[in-house]
Amino acid sequence: MNDDIALLDCIERETGPAPAWSVIWLHGLGADGNDFAPIVPELVRPDWPALRFVFPHAPVRPVTINNGVRMRAWYDIIDVDLGNRADEAGVQTSVTQVDALIAREGERGVPPARVILAGFSQGGAITLAAGLRRAVPLGGLVGLSTYLPAAATAHDALIHGAVAQPVFMAHGTQDPVVPAIAGQQSAALLRQFGFDVHWQTYPMPHSVCAEEIADLGDWLGARFAG
Repeated sequence: MNDDIALLDCIERETGPAPAWSVIWLHGLGADGNDFAPIVPELVRPDWPALRFVFPHAPVRPVTINNGVRMRAWYDIIDVDLGNRADEAGVQTSVTQVDALIAREGERGVPPARVILAGFSQGGAITLAAGLRRAVPLGGLVGLSTYLPAAATAHDALIHGAVAQPVFMAHGTQDPVVPAIAGQQSAALLRQFGFDVHWQTYPMPHSVCAEEIADLGDWLGARFAG
């Protein structure tokens, strides 16, 4: 792990001793690591191996589209248009911080092949951006209600071997924040790159639902069994 990278503050939950897998879960804009911690008992199944859930807090920064108000954000949002929405330097900084968390899991006995990187909305955008850049593939990528930032130049960031990572993407058809078509286009682009993408939609806004968590549980169970 790069000693120059300060580890993000995180909330952690372990489902058993000596976790065999880790799930690093990135929250959305303005939330924090507490946002998805309550999902653990809803998601976890009795036959799964012991897991460590890591819920990092994004840094606090001014967000241009919100009149410069400071809040937890993985990157600045500079435009309503999804093609120009993400500040690329902020995305890269967050990817580096996530890589440091993945490296720490390796130091704690969980190699990248048994790490799932998940994220909702802005956190999902970082998940997908980080996935493109993984020279050592993770066990899987989960992007909920999200999109691939800088899609027009995303292929330039693609590292050989990254496409070995399976991807679960899900979206609400009534999402007013990140339109479902943006998620669908991102899923199609990842497939074009060579990723195995599982894509689902649900009749919901910018949120999660019980059916989505059940489908994600099925997908994760297949990863753990494999």
